[in-house]
Amino acid sequence: MTDSAPAESAPKRSVFYLSDRTGITSETLGATLLTQFDEDSFKQSTLPFVNTVEKARSAVEYINHTARQSGLKPIVFSTTIDEDIRKILRDAEALFMDLFDRFVPAMEDELAVKATNRVGRAHGIPDQQVYDTRIDAMNFALKFDDGMSYDGYEKAQVILIAPSRCGKTPACVYMAMQHGIFAANYPLTEEDLESTQLPKQLRPFKEKLYGLSIDPERLHNIRSERRRGSSYAALPQVTFELRAAESLYKRHKIPFTTTTNMSIEEIATMIMQEKGMRRRSF
Repeated sequence: MTDSAPAESAPKRSVFYLSDRTGITSETLGATLLTQFDEDSFKQSTLPFVNTVEKARSAVEYINHTARQSGLKPIVFSTTIDEDIRKILRDAEALFMDLFDRFVPAMEDELAVKATNRVGRAHGIPDQQVYDTRIDAMNFALKFDDGMSYDGYEKAQVILIAPSRCGKTPACVYMAMQHGIFAANYPLTEEDLESTQLPKQLRPFKEKLYGLSIDPERLHNIRSERRRGSSYAALPQVTFELRAAESLYKRHKIPFTTTTNMSIEEIATMIMQEKGMRRRSF
């Protein structure tokens, strides 16, 4: 009896995110729709800066080539503005989802005005002051990352505390970059966790504190990627740190959340909701 040949995996349907700018908007909206289906069955690609007729034709050639090779009609999510470019893109051998086509006409009807059709407005700099605030917040997050500095905590809108590698830095950077939030973070050391008191640097700012926790197995895996086999990454050590951290949060009535199955966006939203900070888009 001969061994049968391994079954070939089914081809994935190609999904393209097209834009005349960075592609962030088409990625965000398109990927959100794909979460309602089997995401493993898609091969996703972004084609940014499709802002000339020549680039549009090249994009269509590539999409059509992909369709012929896979035998599956690709799906295209587009946020291009220029009508000449959109006409070319609509001829692609694909399911073409023009996100502006689907929403702008209804808004024009309701508002009784025509859309401006300005390129790049979704991620440009509509307000210089708001943009400057975002840059200042980013600089603040980097300066006060991981307890590197304490002199200036009074300027913080929130101070994240947690054992090492629980997601403090990404959450601070995201809140700064997306919402202009001045966020610092402080790593709870073993010495901090063995005490019943808050670290002295944090005591004057208790109302600004927000704690993070995570599943011990998850933290064990994260730390093992950095220092495999070390006591720092050992499961008993991370379990002790997390239990002690949660006890500290509860003792001092510090709000906290467990980040194990949460994205950075969800973590940031939870923190801002709890602290009453307004979400601000740019």
